[in-house]
Amino acid sequence: MANVSVQASFQLNTGEIVDMKTTMTEGTATELVTSTTYSVSAVSIGTYGEGKVITQITQPPTAPNGIAWAYVNRRGAILCILPVAVAGVESQPCPMPFNFTLQAGDTIQVMANTAADREFGLSVITNSGVHAIFSGTPAGSGNTDLTHILSGQDLGSSLTGQGIIAHFATSVDGSKLDSGGGVYYLNDRGLPMGGTMATKPQNLQVKANSTGGVRVGLNWQARVITNA
Repeated sequence: MANVSVQASFQLNTGEIVDMKTTMTEGTATELVTSTTYSVSAVSIGTYGEGKVITQITQPPTAPNGIAWAYVNRRGAILCILPVAVAGVESQPCPMPFNFTLQAGDTIQVMANTAADREFGLSVITNSGVHAIFSGTPAGSGNTDLTHILSGQDLGSSLTGQGIIAHFATSVDGSKLDSGGGVYYLNDRGLPMGGTMATKPQNLQVKANSTGGVRVGLNWQARVITNA
């Protein structure tokens, strides 16, 4: 695992751009802090922008080799999922999934990976306003049930009774994915009820979509099936 530079930039409601840059170890969730190019010291997004609102993502959290997910953390929970990209494979800025006022203590957490890391990352937003991220790493052909990156719970345990209204997924597996090109949401009988395709960030910038959303029930799984 190499140490790599991860960058992002955000526009605030005051009109200013927050430039962020951190060297982090691939495969380890790490906080992305402000760049010292334009600020006196490297600080958390909440410290820098307390009382302000992020209105636009002018550059999503971007790593040079691979990236699975990113989010705004507030008091140990996922407040807002963020789009991700691989450096040089960025097509356009992104709107914020929702607007909120930054608080001291808010941080941006990022999982940068190697180009070959098979971690599958699934980011979702529900009709209750809950943002969640699930991940899993296929080790060959077979099934991989994704679990919440913070709680370790499966899809049903995390989101029972809530409807997924937006989601996106990242994976390097491409043609190895036999679950609709990404992930299926399986009900308690093991039948696919929804899902989303996965984007390989090394080839295309990841974009959220609202196709394949579903109301989640108890004992549901977010399952990735691979053929190798």
